[in-house]
Amino acid sequence: MPITAETLARLAQFDTPTICNVIELFHVRPRNQGYMDHRIQCNFPHLPPMVGFACTAAFRSDAPPAGGDAYGSMDQQVARFAELPGPAVVVFQDLDDPPVAATFGEVMCTTYQAFGSVGLITSGGGRDIEQVKAINYPVFTGSTICAHAYCHLLHIGLPVRVGGLMVNQGDLLHGDVNGVTNIPLNIATEIADITPEFVSAEQIVLDYVRGSGTKTAAGHSTPRRGSPRASTSAATSIAPPAR
Repeated sequence: MPITAETLARLAQFDTPTICNVIELFHVRPRNQGYMDHRIQCNFPHLPPMVGFACTAAFRSDAPPAGGDAYGSMDQQVARFAELPGPAVVVFQDLDDPPVAATFGEVMCTTYQAFGSVGLITSGGGRDIEQVKAINYPVFTGSTICAHAYCHLLHIGLPVRVGGLMVNQGDLLHGDVNGVTNIPLNIATEIADITPEFVSAEQIVLDYVRGSGTKTAAGHSTPRRGSPRASTSAATSIAPPAR
């Protein structure tokens, strides 16, 4: 079933940790897989969640290319956006270890955004951070580096590894201040359907905890009668729809 724009919009209403929690309910992958590790950091925590489909590329900058540069490959890259079922998230694997120069800057991000991209992820560095922030374009990076050196793309549209996660062209990615996760395409619509119920169940737990005691004159908390067990289990016992 195609993933609709309405489904993407619903997924974008929730933070990435919540999406990860709901994915776990489906038991489609081990709990320690499917997301990028600490090496990939959100540059703009104030921006809302990013949701889109991966447009992958491999990048290097340590040595001159045989011909061309990153800008010369951009037309091929943005042309691949049209092959995706929704907005593109540009995903770079920087093959230099450690990264030598910035994968992107203001010009590249502005171009990607103009062609419909909703964000960028790189295992390498970025630059022009303030300028990219000004256009409200989400970027996730491993570092910040001031120069672009011999930046060039090695391939476009092939699998890449970023933050320990294998990313394929067309994978559905969700990212915010907490990090980036892959949403399995075959359950994306169901994730959007179930997440509001999961959030409501979590709210039961939060409401209970926040109101679970009254302060004594000495400042100590007196527990409220009853057990939070039923409330706590509510958020973890939501069953995915029969498939």
